[in-house]
Amino acid sequence: MLNRRDTLRGLALAVGVASTGWAERALAAAAPAPALSWTPTALTADQARLIDVVAELIIPATDTPGAREAGVPQFIDRAVGDYYDKAQVDQLLGGLARMDADARAAHGDVFVALTPEQQVTLLTAYDQEAGVARGQGQPHFFPALEDMVTVGYFTSEPGATVALKYEPVPGAYHGCVPLSEIGRAWATR
Repeated sequence: MLNRRDTLRGLALAVGVASTGWAERALAAAAPAPALSWTPTALTADQARLIDVVAELIIPATDTPGAREAGVPQFIDRAVGDYYDKAQVDQLLGGLARMDADARAAHGDVFVALTPEQQVTLLTAYDQEAGVARGQGQPHFFPALEDMVTVGYFTSEPGATVALKYEPVPGAYHGCVPLSEIGRAWATR
């Protein structure tokens, strides 16, 4: 059965090396994107919808809430409007524009209108490009987008309390404890 731990393990592999499995999990959990239930302030509606779809493909709803339910697209909208500097905003918006341009070139429509299989194929290509770019010391928009999704998810209430083991007051620190004794990681708010 698909679970959050397997999805995040695939995402973690994508950060350091070419991923081996998150695409399959994203396809298994893919569902049509609903209309936005919020109004973006820093992004256009099309950019917000694109981020909504991509975030849900990166962290899909499984036995725990996905990125959409955790409010990741709203988090990214706030980060773009309130915290990101011009270079970061330009990198993100340029990447979003490229995603739509690549989708049009390959399939004749914008990214959000593609099938989940087509979307995952494009995201996998960006992930592989990013690995090559990282090896050459060049920036790429996709790792930054993945990082935003991950940070937005695990700093959200569902990410910190449902996906992670929530302990409002963690106990004493015990280093070098086997993961099998701990279980899921924990977070505090």
